[in-house]
Amino acid sequence: MASDKAKIYLDGKLIGFHNDPQNLIVNLKDQRRHGQLDSLINIGYKEDTNEVYINTGAGRLQRPVITLKDGKPILTQDHITNIQSGKIKFDDLLKKGIVEYIDADEEDNLYIGTNADHLTKEHTHIELEPASIFSFVTSLTPFVQHNLATKALHGAKMCKQGIGFIGPNHHLRTDTEYYNLYYPQKQLVKTKMSDVMGIDDRPIIQNFVVAIIPYYGYNTQDAIVINKGAVQRGLGRTVYYRTYTEREVTYPGGQKEIFSIPTETTKGYLGEDAYKIIGLDALPETESYVDRNTVLIAKIAPPRFMDSLPALGLVEDKFEDKSFFIKKNTEGYVDKVYISSSGNERLLKVKIRTQRIPENGDKFSSKHGQKGVVGMLAEECDMPVSVNGIIPDLLLNPTSISSRMTIGDLLEALSGKAACLRGKEVDGTPFSNEEPDDIKKNLIDAGFRPDGYETFYDGTTGQLIQGEIYVGVIAYRRLYHMVKNKMQARARGPVQLLTRQPTEGKEKEGGLKFGEMESDCLVGYGAAMLLNEKLVEDSDKVVLPVCSDCGIIAIDDKVQGKLYCPSCNGYSVIEVSMPYSFKLFLDELKSIAIYPKIKIKDLA
Repeated sequence: MASDKAKIYLDGKLIGFHNDPQNLIVNLKDQRRHGQLDSLINIGYKEDTNEVYINTGAGRLQRPVITLKDGKPILTQDHITNIQSGKIKFDDLLKKGIVEYIDADEEDNLYIGTNADHLTKEHTHIELEPASIFSFVTSLTPFVQHNLATKALHGAKMCKQGIGFIGPNHHLRTDTEYYNLYYPQKQLVKTKMSDVMGIDDRPIIQNFVVAIIPYYGYNTQDAIVINKGAVQRGLGRTVYYRTYTEREVTYPGGQKEIFSIPTETTKGYLGEDAYKIIGLDALPETESYVDRNTVLIAKIAPPRFMDSLPALGLVEDKFEDKSFFIKKNTEGYVDKVYISSSGNERLLKVKIRTQRIPENGDKFSSKHGQKGVVGMLAEECDMPVSVNGIIPDLLLNPTSISSRMTIGDLLEALSGKAACLRGKEVDGTPFSNEEPDDIKKNLIDAGFRPDGYETFYDGTTGQLIQGEIYVGVIAYRRLYHMVKNKMQARARGPVQLLTRQPTEGKEKEGGLKFGEMESDCLVGYGAAMLLNEKLVEDSDKVVLPVCSDCGIIAIDDKVQGKLYCPSCNGYSVIEVSMPYSFKLFLDELKSIAIYPKIKIKDLA
């Protein structure tokens, strides 16, 4: 019966059945190892469904592993020597079956070892490099094998948000926006993959002296305390570049916009002070400070329609000011001005430079996903100081380690400390890192404790802190999540035309949305008057006349100076406070022939 036989699938299509699937797989793999089948073909077996999957399709993720025979690698030292000397290539190892490319289906049936010292006869393969199980970004994290998998992923995400050195040609680039880190540093604790990728050629970290200690509640949970003195010396300091582009648009009638300083006769002239950074060539002058009230690019435009032209054709008097202003939170100095032309149109690009100094609310992260916002920039004299006179750059809360279980962070701190003392980087490659005993020996030789603990004095009182503090050097990244970009506040501002409620969004100077869930919270707390203040008083409160007889909105006749009801023509009208959106709702009900009636009671 075909049902008792193993189903054979080729690239997902059923091609036949076989009585002995295990023997079939052994024969196919043997042919592949002797070059009779393509080295990129993979064979997988699903024991629970008795199905063999042969995959030949392109686009499969594969990785190389070394083949074992009787628990010993087929790859010998002679092979390695021949590869190093160039006598053979990596492809030759594939053709001989010494190295195999495997995919996810085939990997399910293999027993792959990570270390040659722990191989048994049951093992089928061994990793070329144990750290190759990680992605490029994750393998940059030293000692990542000691962390939870979720924190390894977290650290990889933080890497993508780090600010670093974009490249030596950044002064020629006109990216819309980008950051550059002042004083980036090489890693003290690195991995083999970071050398392969050349990560130190474009560094995105700075090495912080980190002490794991609470500091008067300012680094509660994920908050961190940073040494203000270190920040003043350049720690974590970045620069933000924003490029603005404008062009001289040509209108269909042949008229065109011109980069020029408007005159007093120009429509919409803003006054002499607004154009103070514009030079005689009508271009912004470099190293001039520009803010929201200063014109960045001065431009004038002719009338867009022929009927706007004056009778005598004096177009100059009809020019309109089309000057360009910068966006909010990008105030800074004019760094570069680029001008080019395409046909008869000129293109102007102006790059603004803004220095971003770390402040309360800015975000930092280690490679292990230990991210946190600055809770305080502590004065250097108030920071804890070790008996050796070392003042930490950053204070991390001890609960951050115990709750996340990022042991790799502790190992990096210890290794970074040893790297500083011996003047040489520490190899923290996952699964093949330097032995902790060697790192401890380096610390002992330099006169420090091997466990990383030191005795500290309190900077505010000068008294000895009871208990030892774990201190070391950890690579930290400054992330592009900055409080200056996210901070939003509003007192008075623009409102929507339809609902008369505040506009939405930071760019429009809008308010924060107060929705159903927020209002339910206030009701739950018994703060109903605060709810009235937020949803009515601070939003779209309006006082409207209401007819006490028929209950609809009355008319305020400004000409005759009286209030009357349009429905019953009565004059029994009372002024009632309500949200304007409610009045709009009543109007919508009336528009679909529903009679909404407001019943008024005298509460007195």
